[in-house]
Amino acid sequence: MENKGVLIYAEQEGGKLHPICFELLGKGRELAEKTGATVSCALLGSGVSDAAQELVAYGADTVYVYDDDSLAAFDPLAYKLNMAGLVREVAPSLVLFGATFAGKSLAPRVATALEAGLTSNCISLELQDDGSLLQTRPAFTGNFLAGIKTMSSPMMATVRYRALESGPRDDSRKGAIIKKDIQTVQTTVKVLGKGLPKEASIAAADVVVCAGRGLKKAGDFALVKELADALGGVVGATRPLVDDGWIGKDHQVGFSGTLVKPKLYVGCGVSGSSQHLAGMRDSGTIVAINSDPSVSLFRIADYSVVGDMYEVIPQMLKALKK
Repeated sequence: MENKGVLIYAEQEGGKLHPICFELLGKGRELAEKTGATVSCALLGSGVSDAAQELVAYGADTVYVYDDDSLAAFDPLAYKLNMAGLVREVAPSLVLFGATFAGKSLAPRVATALEAGLTSNCISLELQDDGSLLQTRPAFTGNFLAGIKTMSSPMMATVRYRALESGPRDDSRKGAIIKKDIQTVQTTVKVLGKGLPKEASIAAADVVVCAGRGLKKAGDFALVKELADALGGVVGATRPLVDDGWIGKDHQVGFSGTLVKPKLYVGCGVSGSSQHLAGMRDSGTIVAINSDPSVSLFRIADYSVVGDMYEVIPQMLKALKK
């Protein structure tokens, strides 16, 4: 990776930064320390200037601020015009986006405008001995991991939330905050309103109670949810249950679903495929409940309970209620 710096798209909503910004900054600082590069952020929106110093505290050397009422709602065409213009001006070696709804909508548009390569949905970025950047992402619906090196410049990637570690916050850090002029574009995008918020995201949850093939029928998710509620957590599921339509994709834990790093993970009837384990093995404390003592999840669990989940969960609920 050439020593021309890392540029990060700092996603925000209503002036509040998405946590993935801090994870991307953590990786940006790691690469910067190895190559002597600088780390900058592009912050676009309305009323977002106050968030710039927070980005500096988490590792940005420079924050380019596009603060204008015309950017209040996420419009991928307007955001693309300004972001692509900044990339041409700054000429970074690497441009990073979160693999979020906004990031996955914006990144390919910017890449197309710049005629640059884009690696989507990455789970790791590692600097190689020859100076190249190895980007790793799931392939073939999560059954394989593909290592990708981008030949074009700049390199661009979207990175999955919770795949990287956030860097430490240091409010004493100093950085440049530069306000930029806005480029406007005619667009057909119109915001009609905002929908109801989703249930708590499994990616951000401190407690995930995950059901696997040990669940006998879709209606039995009520038992899993009761345990999740008692622990103050959210419900997760393995891919087969999602594929069978028992629960939505938003609840799927694993490479082909969502990476999770909760403080507590409870696997109920989860055997532990390689794709699933890779998506949750960094959890703080792992509890596994399964009637089969040979399942893979037991090998990484902190606490293993050999027993029928339909008998164990009610006992857990009874203990929790005390």
